[in-house]
Amino acid sequence: MMFDLTGMTALVTGASGGIGSAVAKALAGQGARLALSGSNADKLEAFRAELGGDHVTLVCDLSDGAAVDGLIPRAVEALGHLDILVNNAGVTRDNLVMRMKDEEWDSVIRVNLEAAFRLVRAAAKPMMKARFGRVISITSVVGATGNPGQANYAASKGGLTAMSKALAQELASRNITVNCVAPGFIASPMTDALPEAQKEALTARIPAGKLGEGSDVGAAVAYLASREAAYVTGQTVHVNGGMAMV
Repeated sequence: MMFDLTGMTALVTGASGGIGSAVAKALAGQGARLALSGSNADKLEAFRAELGGDHVTLVCDLSDGAAVDGLIPRAVEALGHLDILVNNAGVTRDNLVMRMKDEEWDSVIRVNLEAAFRLVRAAAKPMMKARFGRVISITSVVGATGNPGQANYAASKGGLTAMSKALAQELASRNITVNCVAPGFIASPMTDALPEAQKEALTARIPAGKLGEGSDVGAAVAYLASREAAYVTGQTVHVNGGMAMV
């Protein structure tokens, strides 16, 4: 089987969310053993039960720097070793720039960008020692195209992309790849709640003529996590139905 992850372990942040749970399912489906992280213990536990198998849950508030620094050691302890890190957790605090409060800027940068930095910094040591690792960050089409009302979010995702390129260069000699997956508009409870007219306007901008599914993102992550993707690093895989061709 191609992209077989049997015997490999992964930490997925934001694992109980829409895209996070789809990523976790894709990795587990290829045989990886997971540490599922998120801020809501009940949601994580429910998802772990749904997933079945020998996975673990690790509750962590990504806005708390000390808690973030402790997450990789906890994952290594729970899993025995760590092969794959998926930075998926993200928050939005949308506002037009003139109205954007310091806190709205700070919280988005802290969770989306700083937490990812802290996790990679901690994961680099065991991965370098093992001479193997896969770091995959979930960015966004708006990190490449921008979006009004999302200066903070776009900055965090664009920053994640640039950071990944620097890290890819630092870690490549140790057989550690660092890549991004940039989803476009993915069907979720959030998009389900949009008025029909807004949904139609959205899909009109997408050559594929429809919103993506979480599994579309999960498949890209599973590929990048695999041994077959060893020669792919510093890249962003855009999963957006052709909405932005970057």
